[in-house]
Amino acid sequence: MTNVPAVLSSIALVGFGEAGSLLAQGCVKAGAKVATYDIKVLKAELRPALAERAAALGVVLHDSLQGAVSGADLVISAVTASSARDAAEATAGFLKPGQYFMDINSVSPGTKGLDRNAVERSGAFYVESAVMAPVPPYGLKVPMLLGGAQAAVLAESLNRLGFHTRAVATKVGVASAIKMCRSVMIKGIEALTVECLTAARSYGAEQEVLASLAETFPGMGWTDRQPNYLISRVAEHGRRRAAEMREVAETLRDVDIDPLMASATAQLQDAFVDRMRDLGLKYDAKEKFEWTRLVDTMRRSKDAA
Repeated sequence: MTNVPAVLSSIALVGFGEAGSLLAQGCVKAGAKVATYDIKVLKAELRPALAERAAALGVVLHDSLQGAVSGADLVISAVTASSARDAAEATAGFLKPGQYFMDINSVSPGTKGLDRNAVERSGAFYVESAVMAPVPPYGLKVPMLLGGAQAAVLAESLNRLGFHTRAVATKVGVASAIKMCRSVMIKGIEALTVECLTAARSYGAEQEVLASLAETFPGMGWTDRQPNYLISRVAEHGRRRAAEMREVAETLRDVDIDPLMASATAQLQDAFVDRMRDLGLKYDAKEKFEWTRLVDTMRRSKDAA
């Protein structure tokens, strides 16, 4: 078994969105040299914002994928679920034997297997990562489950840098299966909450419904913060969550399970953010979120149509 460097001194992020930026920030603070490439850099209107963010975090923004990953001890793929396959294939063309590629994207075990094949053809080592919580506010400390032949040695080096990882399998796909199966429940609860409380609010019955839920499931915060939290996750990240749930559906189909709930969850998440977009509504993290206000606005607009 080839060991990863005890100290990860050079890290490249493929994808510089919310997750990539936070991980990059943590790696810089831990003393690593960090480079990044994001496909948005090719768009003149988007590049200035990327460059400004990179400079503020002490990250080197490259104009090419090859430039970003060249010589890095570790390459972290942090793109959208729909771009994960393309990112792995493209990055593999520039990887060298001995480099490590960690795939943190929320995709099915089958997709992770294809990504591994692409990376390992280059002679680099592939490790899958299942990110088990939202990257903000954890940053580098977000819990990650790792899988692959080199998962244990990479986990040791990552944790030394400040990550919070745990190797769960030498086989690629197990870590992702844990995340995907968990998402059936987590994202499903979010979708059910949107549907349940939107209907309850329409009938003026939400207080009794929430009180009943609190009695049946005590300690979950149904009469306090839970409804706002669950619905805010859909309002803020519904598009991304819908994409992940389509990957969950593929995960289930791969073991001959009809993804009735996963598919419905993806449909509801997409429909909710579609409705917000059509009404010109945007989630603002700086404002206190109130699910009743958002639902009322959407209902009034629908009634007026």
